[in-house]
Amino acid sequence: MRDPFFFGYGSLVNRQTHTYPNARRAKVTGWQRAWRRASQRGWCYLTAIAAPNAELWGLAAVVPGADWQALDRREAAYERHLTEAHLDEDSRPVGQDQPQISIYAIAPDKQHQPDDSSPVLLSYLDVVVQGYLREFGEEGVTHFFNTTHGWDAPILDDRHAPNYPRHQALDHQERALVDEELERLAARIIRQS
Repeated sequence: MRDPFFFGYGSLVNRQTHTYPNARRAKVTGWQRAWRRASQRGWCYLTAIAAPNAELWGLAAVVPGADWQALDRREAAYERHLTEAHLDEDSRPVGQDQPQISIYAIAPDKQHQPDDSSPVLLSYLDVVVQGYLREFGEEGVTHFFNTTHGWDAPILDDRHAPNYPRHQALDHQERALVDEELERLAARIIRQS
C-alpha cells in the first residue's frame, strides 16, 4: 500500500514548519480558505470550507506509513477529510497515479468568526505567506490573499514577540510583501501591548 498525503493550505505550505518528506505543490478543488477561531484555540487560524467551484493552492506531503498521530496532534482543532487534490504528473511519486490526499478543516459547529478577542497572529500570517512565496512566487502570494475569506478579522502585530510557536524569521522583502497585501486589503492591525 502506498503512503497517503496531506494537503496543507496554511502554515504547512512553509516547509520550515514540518519535516514531512516528498512535499509537492498541489491544487485542491471544492475547498476555500477562511479565517476562523476554533473552540479549542484562542487565536484565529485558517481553515478549509467546502466550496464547489473554489480552488486552493498548497503543498501535499507524504505521511510515511500512514502514521497520522503527529499530524493529528498538530492539527488537534481540525478534522481530517479525504479530498480530491491533484498533483501534476511531474510532482507525483514515480509510477503512481493520484495518491490518497487528506485535508484538515475545523468542524463547522466548532468554528467561530474572528473578533478582537481572537485576532489573526501576524507571526502566523508571516509564516504562511513565506511558504507561498517560496513555493509559488509572488503569484502564489497574490492568489493566497485573493482566495482567503475573512480579511475583516483583526490582525495582531506580534512580530516583536511572536505568539505563534512555529514562527519564522522573514527578510525585509518578505515582511514588506505581507505589509503591502494587508494595506491593499485595508486590514485592521492591532498593536500588541
